[in-house]
Amino acid sequence: MKTYSATPADIEKQWIVIDAEGVVLGRLASIVAMRLRGKHKATFTPHMDMGDNVIVINADKVQMTGKKREENFYWHTGHPGGIKSRTKAQILEGAHPERVVFQAVKRMLPGNRLAREQLTNLRIYASAEHPHEAQSPEVLDVKSMNKKNTRV
Repeated sequence: MKTYSATPADIEKQWIVIDAEGVVLGRLASIVAMRLRGKHKATFTPHMDMGDNVIVINADKVQMTGKKREENFYWHTGHPGGIKSRTKAQILEGAHPERVVFQAVKRMLPGNRLAREQLTNLRIYASAEHPHEAQSPEVLDVKSMNKKNTRV
């Protein structure tokens, strides 16, 4: 048997939309990262961008277990003494709640050029509206995949 290796002509990308309302953040990020890489496909090739285009809606209504809402996100501005932090609750209630989901997905992907390219296929919106109706995305129901995916 020969090992299958996909070529750019073999790649078929789909559009999927995921509703993040009531879904646990880590489980959501894990599913989104797998879809972005294309690991759910039988034709997965590690060095090619095989993944789907993923739209996440209602990012501001994502849930977290334990005390994770009070834990900090840290980043550095690049200037001396420029370390900054905000709690996840402050970010979710602020102007850009989609950044919590984006960072969770980004940190579940490998840290290389291909992962940065695959992240361009991710679109996250804080509300239920998105401008990608023309692509006719399929709905992926994360809540029904596993009862642990939701938090009541």
